[in-house]
Amino acid sequence: MSVYTAVTTDDLDAWLTRYALGALVEFAPIAAGIENTNYFVTTVHGRYVLTLYERLPAEELPFYLNLMAHLARAGVEVPVPAADRTGGLFSMLNGRPAGLVSRIDGVAVAAPSVDHCAAVGDALGRLHLASQTYRARLANRRGPAWWRQAARAVRPFLSAAQNELLAAEVRFQTGFGKVKLPKGAIHGDLFCDNVLFANGRVVGIIDFGFAATDFLAYDLAIAVNDWCVAGNEDGSLDAQRLEAMIGAYSAVRPLTRDERSQWPALLRAAALRFWVSRLYDLYLPRPGELTHAHDPQPFERVLRARAAAGAAPLPG
Repeated sequence: MSVYTAVTTDDLDAWLTRYALGALVEFAPIAAGIENTNYFVTTVHGRYVLTLYERLPAEELPFYLNLMAHLARAGVEVPVPAADRTGGLFSMLNGRPAGLVSRIDGVAVAAPSVDHCAAVGDALGRLHLASQTYRARLANRRGPAWWRQAARAVRPFLSAAQNELLAAEVRFQTGFGKVKLPKGAIHGDLFCDNVLFANGRVVGIIDFGFAATDFLAYDLAIAVNDWCVAGNEDGSLDAQRLEAMIGAYSAVRPLTRDERSQWPALLRAAALRFWVSRLYDLYLPRPGELTHAHDPQPFERVLRARAAAGAAPLPG
């Protein structure tokens, strides 16, 4: 569990007076998340998720929160930000920018099936279509410049073989971001734990803390590297789940020829980004209460598998 900023009942009672949501009934920390502090909050008028943004500067928050509101209006299954009495979507709580979104009833899947992957591909395709009419722009703060900086920081903690892999992949990804591929607002972190299901349907895409303006196909590659790998100890892709996700996504938003040609590099970039992030969180953690870091080893295996696969074509 990650709770960097503690919130008391008195703190929350005072902060909630900004909203027309009624009195606080109960709240509890959420046992998930690495970047932000999250609580379940219940008031007399509804159930919400409270997020205190630990790293995001307040000036960037309108991008994330307005994106969620935009996607919700377009029919994408995302939490709806709650506006306060002034119409604002966030305000300061215990020194952190904080906001409320609607709580969605659903569960994440730990071992996704072919049907789950197809449902997520469809949902992500619809998210990307809707994001094309979202005009705000925000550079990806976990893009190539951050990969290089974080790679330098974690090298003292790695074995010779790991350092060799890291250096080789950073070299391989030189120029990433300069190719001409369709861009728009992306989720940036569409892992299994960020999608909620009910009765076999996607009912919630959550945690937009890594949303940014970036390649749409890169966002798809991030999802594939989690949804289509789980259970494969060597990091290889499950062909049936991969075909289901790509097929469902492409039925909504067909991939361009350039996206298809760049697919192997996008998969490797997505693997590198999360391997480096997890190494950084493990070896250079922030001070926090009840914190944990994800294991970097699965993404080391994924990166090795993608590099070994070379220019494997996209299915379909």
